[in-house]
Amino acid sequence: MTRPVRLAISGASGRMGLALLSLVRDDERFELVRAVVSAQSARLGKAAYGDVSDLRFTTWDGASGIDVVIDFSGPDGLGAALDVCGATGAALVTGTTGLDQAMEDRLSHAAERIAVLRAANFSLGVAVLTRLLREAAAALPGWDIDIVEAHHGRKEDAPSGTALALGHAAAAGRGGKLDDLAVYAREGRPGAREAGTIGFAVVRGGDIVGEHQALIMGQGERIELGHRATDRSIFARGALEAAAWMAGRAPGNWTIEDVIAAKV
Repeated sequence: MTRPVRLAISGASGRMGLALLSLVRDDERFELVRAVVSAQSARLGKAAYGDVSDLRFTTWDGASGIDVVIDFSGPDGLGAALDVCGATGAALVTGTTGLDQAMEDRLSHAAERIAVLRAANFSLGVAVLTRLLREAAAALPGWDIDIVEAHHGRKEDAPSGTALALGHAAAAGRGGKLDDLAVYAREGRPGAREAGTIGFAVVRGGDIVGEHQALIMGQGERIELGHRATDRSIFARGALEAAAWMAGRAPGNWTIEDVIAAKV
């Protein structure tokens, strides 16, 4: 695409939305055409980000001329973004989680008509880690695998979505399913480890942005693959990389790993 990508950000007043806004204003690949929030937030007349005083948060009313929507809102906001993408043909990049089955089904059906990219974690480093873990699990089928993750003390879910995505990648590398292989807790006297299982350990505390480590353990040796996030803006940067890549993409379900593969 020779012209800038016409971008809309859904959930623009949230933590990720504000991080995206702070980056996109200096990114010549994009023209920001919408910074979308809920109708209630828009009525409050929330001011623009940074020093750009003429940009204000809006709703989707009258939305047109959009190439890609980045959504970090919530289930309701994602539903509205899907409506707009379906009507305009815009691609959708979303990191919204906590979806019920009805919304999962909507996303699956939407991918028949538009390009959809979903990710639990938009870090490009985590995407590479996921790929490496899948390959290591396939190459070393008899080795044990544990995944250790750490986040700030306010995080409510455990294991993290990223840890689970790593687990799915490890299981897929061995031709299995995580539901059949996962061990989420060890306490008391659980006995010897069952061959082929994938273990998880969780740390919560302080202001840890996010750390993930995969241990692949054999006899007399082990491999440690890890990623440590120190700045939340890495997730916004990854989402923008995905949005630039998704502009003009054919309908279907795409992943952040597809974006990485295009760079290799």
